[in-house]
Amino acid sequence: MKYVSEFRDPPAARRLVATIESLMSRRPKTLQGAPLKIMEVCGGHTHAIFKFGLETLLPETIELVHGPGCPVCVLPVGRVDDAISIATSEGVIFCTYGDALRVPGSRTSLAGAKAEGADVRTVYSPTDALALARANPSRRVVFFGLGFETTAPSTALTLLQAEREGVSNFFVFSNHVTIIPALRALLDAEDLQVDGFIGPGHVSMVIGVEPYHFIAEHYRRPFVVSGFEPLDVLQSIAMVVAQHVEGRAVVENQYSRLVSTQGNSAAQTAIHEVFKPRAHFEWRGLGSIAESGLELQPRFARFDAEQAFRVPALSVADPKACQCGEVLKGQLRPYECKVFGTACTPETPIGSCMVSSEGACAAYYSYGRLTSLRRASGLKVHP
Repeated sequence: MKYVSEFRDPPAARRLVATIESLMSRRPKTLQGAPLKIMEVCGGHTHAIFKFGLETLLPETIELVHGPGCPVCVLPVGRVDDAISIATSEGVIFCTYGDALRVPGSRTSLAGAKAEGADVRTVYSPTDALALARANPSRRVVFFGLGFETTAPSTALTLLQAEREGVSNFFVFSNHVTIIPALRALLDAEDLQVDGFIGPGHVSMVIGVEPYHFIAEHYRRPFVVSGFEPLDVLQSIAMVVAQHVEGRAVVENQYSRLVSTQGNSAAQTAIHEVFKPRAHFEWRGLGSIAESGLELQPRFARFDAEQAFRVPALSVADPKACQCGEVLKGQLRPYECKVFGTACTPETPIGSCMVSSEGACAAYYSYGRLTSLRRASGLKVHP
């Protein structure tokens, strides 16, 4: 654990905080006191920020807002209903990652469907689902494909394995999404108020750094790909602030120990061999975004759950009380949602942001709700 502890060293963290404070003091006088809004795109960063109390260490003029980088959180209600429809079909074993089990659909969740008799099982990888298909040749086994470019390669490689083995009872319900179209949609929004970005480390391990250059070149926003340990996040914030103070907008890579400029070519090849972009895909809070979702290539049509099963395929509005959409666009802090911590808790989630461990609302609730309440009431927050 020595390697991890080096990235959680308190004296080093204090030095980085001092660097950030010094940089902020160099902002032009006209900007002193104005908030500097930095969006962390990935839910893993949100989780780290609150688990380690990083937000309370920063100058109050730095405002961290939370983006759409949690794949479970951006899953719309209609796709959850489709998953439940497949899971309740005759003879199906439906396999999903654990954090998708309790995401509410319009009537129930996968966990609720399981309680009513559906054979819904939690797996740790798509290969677990493929193993279930081999072990149950008389059953149809469906894997709930979720996630960004981080998890899409494992789904792709599993499908290639199923093809090689000639497994005929294995299917994938693909809800994989890609990060670049979502970022472009965010940046095109007229009401977006973000001065810089902390970029997702896991996704960038696959796609590399180059795809982000349009953010700096066209939208003039600093963008720093970041790791997930406390010193990673603090150093990335310092890098964003330095660009802001110096009037620069470039893409930088703080996570160079794992992220390369070109990314993982083997993973990219697997994705392109198995998947192709959908014309449009609906995101919770962001609406329909062109070429932001992945569907199976025609060669893999026999594994496609959307062709093997009849699904409602309806667009369903979020519950009126839920403000996950505003949270995912950085327009609201989770504690500003009117049902946060009251009607909506991890035990009784109304929105998906309260379900996933990477969801902004769940992170606030687990680690920062007292701090959040103090901020909301205008009380000073002490480190």
